[in-house]
Amino acid sequence: MDLSFTKEEQAFREEVRQFFRDNVPPETRRKMIEGRHLSKDEMVTWWRILNKKGWGVSHWPKEYGGTGWSSVQHYIFNEELQAYPAPAPLAFGVSMVGPVIYTFGNEAQKKQYLPRIASVDDWWCQGFSEPGSGSDLASLRTKAERKGDKYIINGQKTWTTLAQHADMIFCLCRTDPAAKKQMGISFIVFSMKSKGVTVRPIQTIDGGHEVNEVFFDNVEVPVENLIGEENKGWDYAKFLLGNERTGIARVGVSKERLRRIKELASKVESGGRPVLEDPAFREKLAACEIELKALELTQLRVVADEGKHGKGKPNPASSVLKIKGSEIQQTTTELLMEVIGPFAAPYDIHGDDGSNETMDWTAQIAPSYFNNRKVSIYGGSNEIQRNIIAKAVLGL
Repeated sequence: MDLSFTKEEQAFREEVRQFFRDNVPPETRRKMIEGRHLSKDEMVTWWRILNKKGWGVSHWPKEYGGTGWSSVQHYIFNEELQAYPAPAPLAFGVSMVGPVIYTFGNEAQKKQYLPRIASVDDWWCQGFSEPGSGSDLASLRTKAERKGDKYIINGQKTWTTLAQHADMIFCLCRTDPAAKKQMGISFIVFSMKSKGVTVRPIQTIDGGHEVNEVFFDNVEVPVENLIGEENKGWDYAKFLLGNERTGIARVGVSKERLRRIKELASKVESGGRPVLEDPAFREKLAACEIELKALELTQLRVVADEGKHGKGKPNPASSVLKIKGSEIQQTTTELLMEVIGPFAAPYDIHGDDGSNETMDWTAQIAPSYFNNRKVSIYGGSNEIQRNIIAKAVLGL
């Protein structure tokens, strides 16, 4: 298998790089590099620039606004976007529910939802995890009872990322409580402005408001909002999570973080010399770079194999990418902490709103380290991914 890039692909990479240089707002890039949270307006502004270029939903089929790029071009685009860095298109709409709708939804649903996702007219959130139903997602208890032409939804979701901004939610609900737990779940979409929907913020360890609890109290949803077939939602969720887990590898993010580690380690001194000159630190840094290169090659093999698993079927290797990608992301935040040493201790938990321009450059490294403990859990914990590999790949 030849994993080298052609001249055309290298030229495409340079085109993408130049577009980012010319169009990503400088303040947005600065915040991304420093690990700060962006405002909703900052994110939407950039996504609409990207969409105007025709790259907002680049991996979608051309009839729905996609680019028609090859798998390799998609890989290059995502790597460069993460490495620049710039905010990725809103994953909940573009990478998650959008592909589910155009793969399993009916024509009316495609016409209603897909253009609004592409133009960021609707901000979507993901209603999967529940208290007691995280990695064991099939044990979820939120129920949707059909009454005439409506579903009545009751229950609770948690860790709902950026739900405070959301206009729409795609939700897994139990529609057949008598069925085997994976078989009685349906995939339903509805407005977050529906009567009976309550969003309650959860403050994370870095002081941010990124995740939420969401409560449903007799929420009425038209039956036409069911995506695909009733009680087939688990199949659609597996398809969606396969896409999410591939994205969680974030090779470009780790490459950018390694670049920053080297930059800072060459400036910060420990014991009278730059941290980068410490043999023990250099050994850890080299080991991380080797792991990242192996991950990159694995992701390229997944890209080369794309389409061989059939419509709607995730590549089991996405679990490998999720495991190693999350581990490497955590390692890079650990290395950043080691670079700055005791300067990691003080930070301003209110520093993400851009109001404190004099904040020390170390301020967001410790919060980022703590926040990144989650990446081995969300999208299906790494323990669950190992079970998937054992079953789907090794036949155990």
